[in-house]
Amino acid sequence: MAKGLFLAAALAATALAAPVVEERQSCASQWAQCGGNGFSGPTSCCAGSTCVKQNDWYSQCLPGAQVTTTAVQQPTTTSTSSRPTSAVPTSGGSGPSTTSVQLPTSVVSIPGGASVTASYSGNPFSGVVGWANAYYSSEVHTLAMPSLSPAQASAAAKVAEVPSFQWLDRNVTVDTLFAGTLADIRAANQAGANPPKAGHFVVYDLPDRDCAAAASNGEWAIADGGVAKYKAYIDRIRQYLVAYSDIRTILVIEPDSLANMVTNMNVPKCQGAANTYKELTIYAIKQLNLPHVAMYLDAGHAGWLGWPANIGPAAELFATLYKDAGRPASVRGLATNVANYNAWSLSSPPSYTTPNPNYDEKKFVEAFSPLLRNAGFPAHFITDTGRSGKQPTGQLEWGHWCNAIGTGFGTRPTTNTGSELADAFVWIKPGGECDGTSDTTAARYDHHCGLADALKPAPEAGQWFQAYFVQLLNNANPAF
Repeated sequence: MAKGLFLAAALAATALAAPVVEERQSCASQWAQCGGNGFSGPTSCCAGSTCVKQNDWYSQCLPGAQVTTTAVQQPTTTSTSSRPTSAVPTSGGSGPSTTSVQLPTSVVSIPGGASVTASYSGNPFSGVVGWANAYYSSEVHTLAMPSLSPAQASAAAKVAEVPSFQWLDRNVTVDTLFAGTLADIRAANQAGANPPKAGHFVVYDLPDRDCAAAASNGEWAIADGGVAKYKAYIDRIRQYLVAYSDIRTILVIEPDSLANMVTNMNVPKCQGAANTYKELTIYAIKQLNLPHVAMYLDAGHAGWLGWPANIGPAAELFATLYKDAGRPASVRGLATNVANYNAWSLSSPPSYTTPNPNYDEKKFVEAFSPLLRNAGFPAHFITDTGRSGKQPTGQLEWGHWCNAIGTGFGTRPTTNTGSELADAFVWIKPGGECDGTSDTTAARYDHHCGLADALKPAPEAGQWFQAYFVQLLNNANPAF
C-alpha cells in the first residue's frame, strides 16, 4: 500500500516473535486467522464464528450471525463475494463481453432506510468523532496484548480506542465488516453518543489492484470480469450507505491507483490498467455521491507525487478525473500519506528526502493545492499520521515503503491541523497490519519487503505483524 518514490537511515529493531494466540486453544477466536497458505494454527473457529476464506493466503473467523460458509462458496468464479445471487453482465475493461458473475446466496439482508440523513457542509470531520471499529480493537486485544508487558498492554489498549479507517479490501468485507460497523455506529448514536460517531472506510478492491507492486495484489483481474465485479462491489457499498444515511461516512478511494498512473506507466500492468482504473474510479465516486458521504481520492505522498516532476501532472490527472465525473459534491478532496510515514511539518529535511523541496506533507499539500485549484479541483486534504510519530524514520531511501524500520504511532486523529487546506489528521493504515511478506517464496512477495530497512520476518499483507505493532507502540509520539 502507498507505493511511491519514498527515501531514510536504518535503525536496528528487535523482531519479536508474534504471539501465536491460537496455539493456546483448539479453536480460533472471532476475527482471528483460521487458514491460508502456510498457516499452521487452528482451522476451526470458536462458537459464534465461521471460518471464511478471504483469498488463498488468508481465511478469517467472522461472526456466525453475519456470514456462513455458503456465503463464500463461488462455483463459477474465484470471487469471495457474499452478495445475493444475481447475474451481472460484464461491461467495459478487457473481460469477455459474454461472461456473467454468478454471485452466491447471502445470509445478509440490508435494513430499511434511515429516517434521517446525516448531511453536512464544509469540513465533514467537524461535529463528529470517528469510530474505533471492533475489528481493529479485536486485533489489538487478542493478537497484540497477550504477550506484552503490563505497561505495554495498557498502552496498547489505548491504541485500540483510537478511531481508524476500516479497509474494504475484499468483496466479502462489504457484507461483513462494513455492515457490522455501520450497525455498531448506529447503535452508539441511537444510544446518545455526543458528539455523534462517524464511519471511516477505505474503498480498495480495483481489479488488477496494486499494479506497480506485488504485496497487495487484489482478488480480481480485469481480464476475468473484474470490471463487472468491481461495479457490483461499489453498488453493494452504495446500498448500505443509503440504508445507513443517518451516519456521516467518510471514504478514502483506492489507495495507490491514480498515483500509479502518474509515475508508473512504464510498468506493463499499470499501463494495461490505466483506463480501467479511471473508469472505475469515476464509477465509484458517482455511485457513492450521497449527502451524508464525503470522499477523498488517494494522492500518494510528498515522496511520491510531491517531486517537482510529478506534482504538475498529478494535479492535471486528478482535476481531469474530478471534472469528468461531473464534480460530485461528496468529493471533498484528496488523502495523503496513506499507509506511509512522512511527517506533517518538519523544521529541516531528513537526508533521504533531498533534493525534493516538498519534504513533508504540509509542504506537499501547500504546493499541490494551487495547481489543483487552477485546474478546476478545489481540493481539501486529509493526512494519515498513524505511522508518522518517529522522525526521521529508519528508511534507507524514501522509496522503501514496506514495514519500514524506525517508525512509531503518530498524531492522534484531529481537526486541529493548523491549516485551512487540511480537514483532519487521521489514522488510515491500521498500525500492526502488515504491508507485505518477507518470504521470498510467497506468491505476493515484493522485493521492498526484503530490503534491509524492512522489519523481518513479516507475514502476508494485511495479516497481524506483532513485532511491527510493538515497534510502533515503543516509538509512539506522543506516547500512549
